[in-house]
Amino acid sequence: MLTGSRTMSPATVFYDGDCGLCHASVRFVIDRDVDRQFRYAPLGGDTFAARTTDLDVSSLPDSILVLTPEDELLTRSSAVIYLLKRLPGPWRQLGGLLTIVPRFARDLGYRLVASVRRSLFPAPEGVCPVIPRDQRLLFDP
Repeated sequence: MLTGSRTMSPATVFYDGDCGLCHASVRFVIDRDVDRQFRYAPLGGDTFAARTTDLDVSSLPDSILVLTPEDELLTRSSAVIYLLKRLPGPWRQLGGLLTIVPRFARDLGYRLVASVRRSLFPAPEGVCPVIPRDQRLLFDP
């Protein structure tokens, strides 16, 4: 069980702060989330530590996780589908189509990308991603 009540709150997207693909994914979602349904926090941050005190975090992937308003923690392809289905336009349809693929196959694809993400999408060295001022309020520590 996760700590804290999340009813009527936005979902929280936890991401690997050292991963270029994770940063790109967060920017992708922010740019398309016109209804501001999500908040964002790094996996190594205080918000993640405070919200997951009852979990064995060593068993979680170090990529993108989504904590829903109902306190369900989604990982791998389930997290991606959750995000896509809440974005407007073709992204919602893509999320719906991905649910047709069996979860084991989706997660296999997710793990494959995750295994090479650091070599394909290196994080900029010594530089934090520049976030526009109006979007900074969407981030938690």
